[in-house]
Amino acid sequence: MISPGEWTLETLASLRETDELEVKSAAGRDGRGELPKDFWPTYGAFANGSGGYIALGVREKAGSFTVDVGIVDPAKVTSQIFDQANNPQKVSFNLLGSEDVEEVRINHRTIVIVRVPPASRRHKPVYIDGNPLTGTYRRVHDGDRRCDVETVKRMLAEQTEDSRDDRVLKGFGLGDLSMESVEVYRRMLRDASPLHPFLEQPAADFLRSVRAWRTDRETGDQGLTVAGLLMFGTSEAIRDEFPNYTLDYQERDEPRAARWVDRLTNDGTWSGNVFDFYRNVWRKLVAGLKMPFQLVGAQRHAETSAHVALREALVNSLVHADFTGRASILIVRRPDMFGFRNPGGMRVPIEMAVRGGESDGRNRTLQQMFLMIGAGERAGSGVPKIHKGWREQHWRPPALYEQQSPSEQTLLELRMEDLLPDGVVQSLRKRFGHSFEALSPDERVVLATAALETTVSHSRAMTLCEMHPVDMTKLLQSLVQGDFLIKVGQGRGTRYHLPGAQLADPDMAFTAGQLALPNLQPSELMDEPSDLSDEPSDLRSGGSKGSIIAGPGRLVPGLTMPVIDDLEELSQEHAASLRHLASEATETRVPKAQMEGVLVALCAERYITLKVLAQLLNRSEDYLRQGYLNPLVRQARLRLAFPQAPNDPRQAYSSSDLS
Repeated sequence: MISPGEWTLETLASLRETDELEVKSAAGRDGRGELPKDFWPTYGAFANGSGGYIALGVREKAGSFTVDVGIVDPAKVTSQIFDQANNPQKVSFNLLGSEDVEEVRINHRTIVIVRVPPASRRHKPVYIDGNPLTGTYRRVHDGDRRCDVETVKRMLAEQTEDSRDDRVLKGFGLGDLSMESVEVYRRMLRDASPLHPFLEQPAADFLRSVRAWRTDRETGDQGLTVAGLLMFGTSEAIRDEFPNYTLDYQERDEPRAARWVDRLTNDGTWSGNVFDFYRNVWRKLVAGLKMPFQLVGAQRHAETSAHVALREALVNSLVHADFTGRASILIVRRPDMFGFRNPGGMRVPIEMAVRGGESDGRNRTLQQMFLMIGAGERAGSGVPKIHKGWREQHWRPPALYEQQSPSEQTLLELRMEDLLPDGVVQSLRKRFGHSFEALSPDERVVLATAALETTVSHSRAMTLCEMHPVDMTKLLQSLVQGDFLIKVGQGRGTRYHLPGAQLADPDMAFTAGQLALPNLQPSELMDEPSDLSDEPSDLRSGGSKGSIIAGPGRLVPGLTMPVIDDLEELSQEHAASLRHLASEATETRVPKAQMEGVLVALCAERYITLKVLAQLLNRSEDYLRQGYLNPLVRQARLRLAFPQAPNDPRQAYSSSDLS
């Protein structure tokens, strides 16, 4: 939380690189200040998300904030805020206390800062004008977006149901279960707790005891519970209740490989339930992980803290999933990362989940079922265990975040990368001398990331260091002022790089002739790029384009992923794969959300130029750039290959790993 004395134009500017700030001039008709009508959609959007700040009396011009007049009558505006906040016809719930509305002096003028805290699950959706179906908003990166009916209904269900999986299902019975799964579960329970009293019960009583079957005391109905169906059911039965239910494990043999080498999904060859997915995926996740010889008492203990972290991450993705959502449960294993995605947002703020001690499980019966067989941690301790496991391996901190579009989902990335690789540290010491030694640990981590990844953004730096976004901006500004980093771009597109770093630019990427490799060879800072094929014969000089063709795309110095700039130079297989992805949005009329989803999918783990996207989607370049690509970049769902040349017609786009 920012104290009143800390608010300056620089503080406002620092929040511009995040999603936490909205500014409004709020001048009113008489120029003395008035609460604007669009205040409440922003209030609701922040309340239904992670919270944020609304600055009244501030204008944004050409990417900069100014306070020309401010709020001449702040008492009037403050009174309007609280009068309307306490009017249920205007807003469904008031989250504001007197400490959340501040009068702040900047440049001898007064502005009003409103801190909107996130609403608890039990108060969502926070909506305006008396109608949740039309008055519910979400903050989607830099704008307020009205929620669709499906999203509002999920919020309402979350509000009233503490646990989503103890409901008794109508029309389902024991015939919808895989009894083989039940028996395997019993064996695992026996291994975890040999004297457990449930083990002596017949199958029907055992299912009651683990709450896979129960009697609803209010209605008298008895039958299979949601948890029982998900844990032990057949894939067909589960999909009868949850049409979007999909479990997906993918193993990729290269960090940037678009194709999988091993996959487990609901294909009809196995039961398809959550329990069997957990068993099979767990074995695949830990295959090849180092097993140290440790003694705990007189027993050999063959698990590391990394094993504990991975098991918790896998169980979390299953027990916290919103199975009514549209996203699949996706688990990805790569040489450099484990990725976990589940439908549904977090029920507690991410900061609280990382700190631990608070829990609001979505599927508490499922969670208890896993806990009984030794999988998962007690409520409120799971995410701290994940952080602890990765910290003890000296790897980069886990990145836990939420996405609202194209559907609500929670993502966790566990990267097996050293925070400060020795080669990077030695290179930076040689370059900056004693100045590097004087940096704080967080500053060193950010600087090392810029060296490793060519550029670093505010959001990327936030995944590495535990601090407030404003403090991170101050850290980045300090590194710029100290000539450690150079800043390019503005707003959410801002990037930072080392002085002299060879950034990718369109002229470099697409000029005829052989390209020179970066002055700083990759081996000085990291292992050789894993995007390159093991077979030299698979590589060829770029010919007319001057870069390197590697599998599905062209490698360009300064970019960590291949660039696709010509469909004709791709293999038939890769070109067909892209056309298949694009086929969902090639019709004349396509819903906006569907087009956005296709663009994000096309740009996953690669850069694709505007020209190629236009060809794939049968749209004009201007139509795509103005209507979709620019907004997606502003929302940080896509990133630019060449941020220092945002309007270049040769621009290319990429999306995040698990989008």
